[in-house]
Amino acid sequence: MAPPAKAISTLAEFDARLARLQRAADAASPTPAGRIPMGQIFKLARHFVGASPEEIEALLDRPDHPPRVAAVSIMDFQARQKATLDSRRRELYELYLRRHDRIDTWDLVDRAAPHVVGGYLWDRSREPLYRLAASPHWYERRTSIVSTWFFIRRSDLDDTFRIAQTLANDPHDLVQKAVGGWIREAGKRDEQRLRSYLDRNAATMPRTALRYAIEHLPTDVRDHYLGLKKKTDG
Repeated sequence: MAPPAKAISTLAEFDARLARLQRAADAASPTPAGRIPMGQIFKLARHFVGASPEEIEALLDRPDHPPRVAAVSIMDFQARQKATLDSRRRELYELYLRRHDRIDTWDLVDRAAPHVVGGYLWDRSREPLYRLAASPHWYERRTSIVSTWFFIRRSDLDDTFRIAQTLANDPHDLVQKAVGGWIREAGKRDEQRLRSYLDRNAATMPRTALRYAIEHLPTDVRDHYLGLKKKTDG
């Protein structure tokens, strides 16, 4: 059995290990550029969990996707650790928002937003989420709803449904999927609030969001809301 990998202490060491993973992925792939499995990137990021905000930002600035996956994973791991100081949690939160231009795919948002953004705002004003919900950038709007996962897990559903109302008719499918998925999860805690939301919006909200939202409701209830949508679709 191979010995466990040692913790990574420098960005250069991280780069060397990531390059080895990429070479292995290339060798195993029938195409020239193999894709490193996400699990391997998460594991590598955990070994670099002591990275500084400056090192994390350097990874976010890389042009290819794997280093940015590692960056948001490190942010997530640090935000989850009970020993992380409040000052570092603030740094992570501010870094996420300041460099949102580099956190611009659905998987990067989903990897870090719940704990880095939602966790930081848990006992603070939620107003930043509403500013994100009004952003012209779809990935910032997705962050606004995805961050509320931290609240849903603690049965605090108000912001999820309020932001979902703001985004009820969002034009981007990756925002629609997040809205539908998150109100579905909130509905597991309070089904009546989910149904009230659907009573107001099912007829006009995008079909993608609607299908995600009703996925776990009884068949007859799903048919009811899909029927409302069909009436408005003509």
